[in-house]
Amino acid sequence: MALDPEVIPLLAQLEEAGFPDPREASLDELRAAAVFPPPEVPTPVASVEALQAPGPAGPVPVRFYRPEGPGPHPLVLFFHGGGWVVGDLDSHDETVRRLCAGSGAAFASVAYRLAPEAPFPAALEDGYAAAAWAAQHAADLGIDAARIAVAGDSAGGNLAAALCLLVRERGGPPLAHQALVYPVTGADLDTASYREHGEGLFLTRAMMQWFWDQYVPDPARRADPLAAPLAGDAAGLPPATILTAEYDPLRDEGAAYARHLEAAGVPVAYRDFPGMIHGFLGMTGVLGQAGTAQAWLCARLREALSA
Repeated sequence: MALDPEVIPLLAQLEEAGFPDPREASLDELRAAAVFPPPEVPTPVASVEALQAPGPAGPVPVRFYRPEGPGPHPLVLFFHGGGWVVGDLDSHDETVRRLCAGSGAAFASVAYRLAPEAPFPAALEDGYAAAAWAAQHAADLGIDAARIAVAGDSAGGNLAAALCLLVRERGGPPLAHQALVYPVTGADLDTASYREHGEGLFLTRAMMQWFWDQYVPDPARRADPLAAPLAGDAAGLPPATILTAEYDPLRDEGAAYARHLEAAGVPVAYRDFPGMIHGFLGMTGVLGQAGTAQAWLCARLREALSA
């Protein structure tokens, strides 16, 4: 279908605001441009706490969100998007709040190390450290160690998917579900969706090329399944929820990953949102389908993580 009518003025606003060309701007300029003002009234949750998990290069900051109601709650480890280079706990705070409140699960938003200062596999190792810490301290956190899931959007979806592979490789901690929002699953920038939607729709092919160059500077290493999960063996991975956007360069690799998991016998719920662009999940209040997508994700997490 055509672009959703709500997307057209949004694209004009984004064009007017301008996002620095990552090939020309400094890292500080890029990261500052990726910070969006929070809502005047954040979605309420029972509590939000700043915690730390011991990591391979020092403490990994974790923002812990508790939902209303008695525990122990299931837990979702969340990884923010931003091409492995930009984004932080604040950039995705409202999205995480809404998912926490809507799903009834606790959320641990992980502030993994960013590239290019910390290239692959630093972010993934931070994610593994956070998962191991959460499982080990489940009782203290008020969570159920048997109901831990991973989730993330874009590059965060890549980390969530790769973490499922790494956990299987290392023998735990067990993960019950993976929720992947327009995930990066491969380094092929010549798919049909890249060719059709790689320019003028917020995320561009040139931007993704630059992000890959920062995260995995050696192109030969981009075949590693921990960098490109689509290249991995999917047997025995956790059930998945995968969401893509029709006008997103990453659409085809998200759909391909759903098929890849299904071919290995992994249960998958896949949904492509028509007329939407990359990043739409966090644009509630501007795009009606953002709320629809969040509600679907919450329902999927509630079902997947029910006691």
